[in-house]
Amino acid sequence: MQLIFRDFKTSNILLDEDFNAKLSDFGFARHGPTAGVGHVETSVVGTVGYAAPEYVHTGKLTAKSDVWSFGVVLYELLTGRRSLDRNLPRSEQKLLEWVKPFATDPKKLHTIMDPRLEGKYCLESAQNLVALANRCLKKQPKSRPRMSEVVEMLDQIIKTSNSETTETIASTSISPGEDAADTKKLSKDKSSRSRVFEIKDMLTLKNNSVGRLYWRSVASGPIARMARTWP
Repeated sequence: MQLIFRDFKTSNILLDEDFNAKLSDFGFARHGPTAGVGHVETSVVGTVGYAAPEYVHTGKLTAKSDVWSFGVVLYELLTGRRSLDRNLPRSEQKLLEWVKPFATDPKKLHTIMDPRLEGKYCLESAQNLVALANRCLKKQPKSRPRMSEVVEMLDQIIKTSNSETTETIASTSISPGEDAADTKKLSKDKSSRSRVFEIKDMLTLKNNSVGRLYWRSVASGPIARMARTWP
């Protein structure tokens, strides 16, 4: 039996002391459709900005409705913004509308990336995560991946990011004859490379009292682990 969360959003993702992600607030959760039935019909509940459009318009609920919400959260992680923020200029208040012109163009992707990253992220991994978010946000529910497929894609993105970072660090070496200043600078550059934004770091978030997203580097991707436990 499927369980549909119906109100998946960043504020319902809690982190323990080891930064393992846990879902909270199952008040709106309900059983999904039985075998052979495509959807269940229910009153529309949840949070504006996260609910799938077909659910909002028709009340028809499927497991793919939660996949849509997961795509919204991925964009929140990339941008450091909320799905709906009335404090921003009108053209930027709705996250999905704001990212649309920039998300698919590699030359414009930096425009929507969280500025607190200061440009220190793996571009290819960010592009792959955008592509995954866009798949989760397909208008037709049947076109969205299953959550198990989302987990597989997240794992692959993380592996690719880890591999690229390792290769970048390994390519840095100290040549004979370099003075102390050069060695110190190289060491600093190497350290910076090791802190290049990886997808596994992106998948860790922390909410403060006003709901802004903050990034923190940890040893694993809690959102990916949380997705593995998805119904």
